[in-house]
Amino acid sequence: MRFMIMHRTDAKTEAGELPSPEFMERVGQMVGDLAKSGVLRDGEGMRPSSHGVRLQFAGGRRTVTRGPFGGAKAVPAGFAILRAASLDEAIGWVSRFAELIGDVDVDIRPLTEMWDLGVEPKPEGLTTTRYMAVHCHDAAEGGAPPAPALIERMGRLMEEMRQAGVLLAAEGLQPTAKGARIVSSGGKHTVIDGPFAESKELLGGYVIVDVPSMDDAKALALRYAEAVGDIEMDIRALD
Repeated sequence: MRFMIMHRTDAKTEAGELPSPEFMERVGQMVGDLAKSGVLRDGEGMRPSSHGVRLQFAGGRRTVTRGPFGGAKAVPAGFAILRAASLDEAIGWVSRFAELIGDVDVDIRPLTEMWDLGVEPKPEGLTTTRYMAVHCHDAAEGGAPPAPALIERMGRLMEEMRQAGVLLAAEGLQPTAKGARIVSSGGKHTVIDGPFAESKELLGGYVIVDVPSMDDAKALALRYAEAVGDIEMDIRALD
């Protein structure tokens, strides 16, 4: 079963401060161990919200808030990874999607690349950026599934985005009632089973692992917390 372990950002990363070499080494070791064990499916970090935008759709109207911004008022329902020439292009594609599903909030932020960390140079001639668009649940988390006609329209749009080379990945998240939250501080770890509300902190990055159970995902998240120190993480099963 696939689980998404999402860690939260902090004041330093939101300010654009680069992680220390020691931190990157510890995280790299942890990710490398997950890859060697065969459970790692994906993993990304996100740039500060000052590089992104929050879109709020309500009653047929769109509100665009340029970053920086704080945590959302609802929990993530799913995400998509896009490749676009600009943030405005990404906004355009996401807005088309939102027109289909109605009232929704979406945060769009660039993903962190190796050249953002100063580890390697940016590929010559690269003119696009990878963005992560995270859309949030409304108050009725885990409500009725979309109507078949809506699913068909969304499928056509997603295929158009794939054909255009824009849509790289898309995933839905199961309700927080099936999830867990881990809060680590001062060497102590608190595990909170769902349901739970959105954190006041933004999503900082994630890994997707394929393990037999939620308990296995919790164990991996606790190993990560031991490696990096004070951190808050949500664990959610993928659809």
